[in-house]
Amino acid sequence: MSDQDTDDDTAGRVYDPDADHSFPDERVNDVLERIEDDDEIQALLAAQNVNPVARKRYNDHGPKHISIVRNRALCLYDLLKRGSVPFNGAADQGLEEADEAVIIALAATLHDIGHIVHRDEHPYYSIPLAADVLDRFLQGILSYDVEERIRLKGEILHAILCHDTEEEPLTTEAGVVRVADALDMERGRSRIPYEHGGRGINTVSSQAIETVRLQQGDDSVVLVEIEMNNAAGVYQVDNLLKAKLNGSGLEDDIRIVAVNTHQEGDRIVERIEL
Repeated sequence: MSDQDTDDDTAGRVYDPDADHSFPDERVNDVLERIEDDDEIQALLAAQNVNPVARKRYNDHGPKHISIVRNRALCLYDLLKRGSVPFNGAADQGLEEADEAVIIALAATLHDIGHIVHRDEHPYYSIPLAADVLDRFLQGILSYDVEERIRLKGEILHAILCHDTEEEPLTTEAGVVRVADALDMERGRSRIPYEHGGRGINTVSSQAIETVRLQQGDDSVVLVEIEMNNAAGVYQVDNLLKAKLNGSGLEDDIRIVAVNTHQEGDRIVERIEL
């Protein structure tokens, strides 16, 4: 493992299937391998980037975005479980604790596939598309019977729908996916539209974000640390991440600290906390 890989693991940026986790991980690790080998899912993740990036010059919503969101969702989930935060999605359906991470991983993977239809209202297009994928994908996992597949599918679709701020997450699993979606805010996400002349607020503000780290907090279960190089990054933190955190059900468990690391000239914003 390289130094960068080690830094990513300890900074809560990359989920390591081989690490020790605060939850049963064998089932989700199997699902993650199946996702990578699934031709239909991989084709959807590539195709879903055309409308937002190529046509609307918006930030990345393709395979890289999905990988980041899924990794951070599972890292966030691990920290919350370590802090004894209760999860209700799988439990309410009579599913096993091991299914919590499966719900999160699959919802994080499929939450944006509605972009192949249109950027606008994409969560609502994601639902029927993901439903079809899940009918096939879950049937291939022999540990689930028909009833379990239906209940699991419902929880995954709920988390997909609620990654949008228009809908209220009713489960902790859905709250994790919603917050993790906003945690992909670093400047690499806006590289393509920025290089092609995109100067919208989402692109410019994302260029200001250097690093996002997740770790155990002292006065909260999870501390999210964000480094930005200029005040434009405040839009990502205050308007986008704050909007996703509010109403997620995780407001009391996650503390966000953003610091402007730019050392030259006047700094309009030095530090903000949520």
